Amino acid sequence: MRAKRAAWALLATSVPMFMVALDNLVVTNALAVIARDLGVGQSGLQWVVNGYVLAFAGLLLAGAALGDRIGRRRVFVWGVALFTVASAACALADSAGALVAARVLQGAGAAAILPVSLTLAVASVGRARRPLAVGVWGGVNGLGIALGPMAGGLVTEGLDWHWIFWINVPVGVVALPLALWAIRESRGAPRPMDLPGTALVTAGVVAAVWGVVQAADHGWTGPRPLAGLGATVLLLGAFVLWQRRAATPLVPPHLYRTRAFMLSNASALAMYFGVFGSIFFLAQFMQGPMAYSPSEAGVRTLPWTAAPMVVVPLASALVGRFGGGAVQAAGCLLQAGALAWLALIAEPGLSYGRMVTAMVLAGVGMGLVFAANPATVIGSVAEHEHNLASGVNNTVREFGGALGIAVLTAVHAHGGLSSAVLLGAAVVGAGAVAGLFIPRGAGASRPAAPAASAGHVSAPAPSAPRSAPSGRPEPSRLP
Repeated sequence: MRAKRAAWALLATSVPMFMVALDNLVVTNALAVIARDLGVGQSGLQWVVNGYVLAFAGLLLAGAALGDRIGRRRVFVWGVALFTVASAACALADSAGALVAARVLQGAGAAAILPVSLTLAVASVGRARRPLAVGVWGGVNGLGIALGPMAGGLVTEGLDWHWIFWINVPVGVVALPLALWAIRESRGAPRPMDLPGTALVTAGVVAAVWGVVQAADHGWTGPRPLAGLGATVLLLGAFVLWQRRAATPLVPPHLYRTRAFMLSNASALAMYFGVFGSIFFLAQFMQGPMAYSPSEAGVRTLPWTAAPMVVVPLASALVGRFGGGAVQAAGCLLQAGALAWLALIAEPGLSYGRMVTAMVLAGVGMGLVFAANPATVIGSVAEHEHNLASGVNNTVREFGGALGIAVLTAVHAHGGLSSAVLLGAAVVGAGAVAGLFIPRGAGASRPAAPAASAGHVSAPAPSAPRSAPSGRPEPSRLP
């Protein structure tokens, strides 16, 4: 009976997580149709993606802290309810503004679901079955990411783009009572929430995205872009000052001196900057000059988006053998090369066959980074900092994706597809350089993250950090 209850609890946590993962990229192959139906251009269209991503990223750490304080199941259920209602609002949207507002609410719901879902899944099973629970959670998460673009394309073509959001509603309606019945309430050690720090850094990134978006329409020297970028500097400067004086800063000061932690997050930001920004335009290129339908475009992105599900388990051994930094560098290098390849061949009349190899290389590169990056981040901090480090890592990734879409949109407006994707390749290449400077031992003593997910890994690694002779964790630090 207990085993059955645990299985139901695992299902109750995994299904909403699948919705969250799916919706990260589900609109990718519906964007062209949404643009036509709602009469919105590229600068407005990107907010359909970024409205979700920015709210998701900005509230992740707050969602985790709130779960520890008032109850993880309670926050999880609230998140599922909000996500379901927001999905219905997305489906009913008849204007770009209404759709973006609903996507922001979806992102807020996702930020309440993600940080506590894995903790609840692991707590629902016995210690012996925890690896299985982590594997199931990660597999469902990775499946959602992989199927997002294809599912969005199939639904958009077979029914209507509104249905990519309607399908979440019955899932949410079933998931709510299941979660209340199957999941036991749990809490963590209450920890203060750095609300000012969260607000300042989120507002700073939103201001940066808004300023870059305005640059796409008005040029970099216009008053709106300058106002947005000026606000970014002020807000992020205020964030730095606040972190120095806050009693419980969002990121503890010693983590800024931890080389593996900082450089792994830099690699993650670079990878997501290039991948999110590039796939945003390449999906539309496949439906424009290449004349594929939304479903055909979705199927043709699978060599890219689904490859990590195969690569991540295989890459775990590479992390242990060569170190997390080297594997991240190799993954970023493959991704950068693939993006540059796609940028150089993207022209009217391009056949899909010429893109396949580059897409496979891009998927392999992503898989290597997804395997090594979370493991290295977790392996660089003490055990009691695992959840915090994972939350910061997830936040950085999502912010990187939002910035990538914004910046590449501005470049696309003036230089075209090739220029935009080449810039994405260059930024991902910088992530490879960052990976090379990560100490070799970082992340090598623990297995890689268990999920083939696009950045939604918050599992604590099962092995302990390497220890100094005193027995205390000894992360690699910057001099």
